[in-house]
Amino acid sequence: MKKLIKIFALVLLMMNAGMALAQKSKTIKEVPVDLPKDRVIQEITRLSALSGGVVGLSAIHVESGKRITQNDQGHFPMASSYKVPIAIELLTKVDSGKLTLDQLIPIEISDLHPGSGLMSERFNWPGNTKPPLALSIRSLLELMLLISDNSATDVCLRLAGGASAVNSCMKRLGIQGLRVDRPTSLLIADWLGVPMGSSVTWSNPRFDSLSKKLLPEQTKVSSKKFDEDLKDTSTPAAMSELLLKLYTQPILKSESKALLLDIMRRCETGLTRIKGVLPPATEVMHKTGTIGMTTNDVGIITLPNDGGHVVISVFVKSSEKEVPERERAIAEVSRAVYDYFLLNR
Repeated sequence: MKKLIKIFALVLLMMNAGMALAQKSKTIKEVPVDLPKDRVIQEITRLSALSGGVVGLSAIHVESGKRITQNDQGHFPMASSYKVPIAIELLTKVDSGKLTLDQLIPIEISDLHPGSGLMSERFNWPGNTKPPLALSIRSLLELMLLISDNSATDVCLRLAGGASAVNSCMKRLGIQGLRVDRPTSLLIADWLGVPMGSSVTWSNPRFDSLSKKLLPEQTKVSSKKFDEDLKDTSTPAAMSELLLKLYTQPILKSESKALLLDIMRRCETGLTRIKGVLPPATEVMHKTGTIGMTTNDVGIITLPNDGGHVVISVFVKSSEKEVPERERAIAEVSRAVYDYFLLNR
């Protein structure tokens, strides 16, 4: 009998201990992780040095409003990330009924411009005077944002009403610190130092002829001047504010917003930038930019387990390191931001 009593007492003691442990475990899970913000900023500063240049960052947790920033008021060349504000103004015209997504746009030989993309590669062959080509506005948007096609971008910019129309759109939306000034053709020409002139109809033979005459020293001087120019620049804060408004406010009709975000979700460039070291299958809607000493990526990250969303703009300028090294810096900074907001929401 005494032996049974001892066994019963031992079982009771173990049950009480288990309940206490379970309660303690439950208590631990309910305590939020609080990573010091200053420590995260210090780590971002350390990681930024990998770029070999100046890094600007603006990251906003959409649902809580918490922010992480670095040089977010500095002006950085947008490069191809400026295709986001161009797309927003173009879709604004679609929403107003001035244009339709299915509208076919004839492509002329003067529309085939240098730089990234498929249009010039496929249709700018020697002796071709009129490409047998017409593309819908939807297709032009896809080419501009999916593969960063420069020829498609310049057609989209023209259809949007030009740089002044895009800037008026930004002003109307309350975006300060972001400006669009040139089509990609002139942007590239200015970076290289090719004196094309803005009032002359674009000519690829003329561009090729002038670019061949450039000396390496001239291109280096032009590249540095381009890096310091305010034209076609944005602050990280302005770009993130634009993305935040796109995601949270009705600046576009729901169909246009869904189309733009879907194309950005399927973006095929910059897979080693914001997405570079994030967990596999992390959803990122983004747009990249690269020219000269500049490498960028801007977008919206979806956090796991209902953690919300992070608007993020990471710009690198004034870097003489190779692009993969700049991309690594963007990836590491983006992961630090991801971890911070995942654990501090």
